Amino acid sequence: MDLIQLLIGGVASGCIYGLVALGFVLIYKATEGVNFAQGDMMMLGAFIALGFVNSDHLGLAFIPGVVLAAALMGGVGYGIDRFVVRQIFGQPQFALVILTIALGFILRFIAGSIWGYSPLVLETPYAGQSVPLGRINISVADIVTILVTGVLTLALWGFFAYTRTGLAAQAASQNQMAAYIVGVPVRRINSVIWGLSGVVATIAGVLFASKGAIDPNVGLLGIKAFAAAVIGGFGSLPGALLGGILIGVVEPLAARYLPGGISQMSPYIIMLAVLVTRPNGLFAQMHAKKV
Repeated sequence: MDLIQLLIGGVASGCIYGLVALGFVLIYKATEGVNFAQGDMMMLGAFIALGFVNSDHLGLAFIPGVVLAAALMGGVGYGIDRFVVRQIFGQPQFALVILTIALGFILRFIAGSIWGYSPLVLETPYAGQSVPLGRINISVADIVTILVTGVLTLALWGFFAYTRTGLAAQAASQNQMAAYIVGVPVRRINSVIWGLSGVVATIAGVLFASKGAIDPNVGLLGIKAFAAAVIGGFGSLPGALLGGILIGVVEPLAARYLPGGISQMSPYIIMLAVLVTRPNGLFAQMHAKKV
């Protein structure tokens, strides 16, 4: 029974890693760039939701507070691309790496300045609740995390597969200049995708906060999410989610059954093994670029 409990908790934690990894994949699918501030956007979104829900002055209900926080972070993501990332448009990808790493430090400083560095708890309507299933109790927070992640992943897959904006984003990632010539508003599409990644990051942050306390340093979880995206294969939305779940399941099992320290190293051991054996990721679907 302990094993089942560990597996369920691991899947729920892996879903959060997977959602942050989805943010990496969203931006990569549209721009072939990597946003190393994705984990910090998750952290900031969680704090904004906490500010709306826990505040004595605002005191919004949980769902309206989360929706408002997601919308605000969507605007933040859009603005980051519109006013910051766009200034290095056409520069080598390394410039974006350095820019987003610096942006992560700035977001952590902003969150620490507003909310402090002590752990805070988001008030959720299902805090401490569990559902009995035979001889085990499943946390409602874990159930909500798994369900929301599944729905959001399907919605994002449908967005890229069937909407004009999603198809335009994929066209831009294949060849931005060619897409621009045929009338695709590449820069606006990129900003929309950054905004969407901010929304996804906020939902991931809220789900993470519903399972425990948060502080500005939880944005470093983005490192594990990056490993999940690499394991799944950059460009694959289901791969990002499955990579996150793989890490989420392995971590508690390693902590329980293997020597100390292996649990913290396990995401990167798995990533290294995947890079050696399948450099494109476990679930990558490689397509030749159209030029």
